[in-house]
Amino acid sequence: MSFLLPKLTSKKEVDQAIQSTAEKVLVLRFGRDEDPVCLQLDDILSKTSSDLSKMAAIYLVDVDRTPVYTHYFDISYIPSTVFFFNGQHMKVDYGSPDHTKFVGSFKTKQDFIDLIEVIYRGAMRGKLIVQSPIDPKNIPKYDLLYQDI
Repeated sequence: MSFLLPKLTSKKEVDQAIQSTAEKVLVLRFGRDEDPVCLQLDDILSKTSSDLSKMAAIYLVDVDRTPVYTHYFDISYIPSTVFFFNGQHMKVDYGSPDHTKFVGSFKTKQDFIDLIEVIYRGAMRGKLIVQSPIDPKNIPKYDLLYQDI
């Protein structure tokens, strides 16, 4: 399914997507094409991309080809999904210590759609952090890894 979504393969392409995506939520899925959990997430992203086309632009980013962003967003687990709006990094309170990214796959297409709608509405009102609409039991649990401390 990952072949249905556009891929960003360099820091320059990611920079360009962040700077040029206006009035839409920019969804960046960091991961690897061959990873089973990434493929599960890609399936959800590709099935919802046309429904969300007025609200969101979805791209796949290979963690091995964009080490600057992998390090910047502290991507220790894949897939990790990061959101932007008009060049601003959008944060989401999932009830976990990390508000910068969603780690893992969404349980349902509806969870992803609800999240995009909340981010979009919040961003249109000037918010940089929004409350996750996803049921906490559908949010993967993981321990933060702090490296180089």
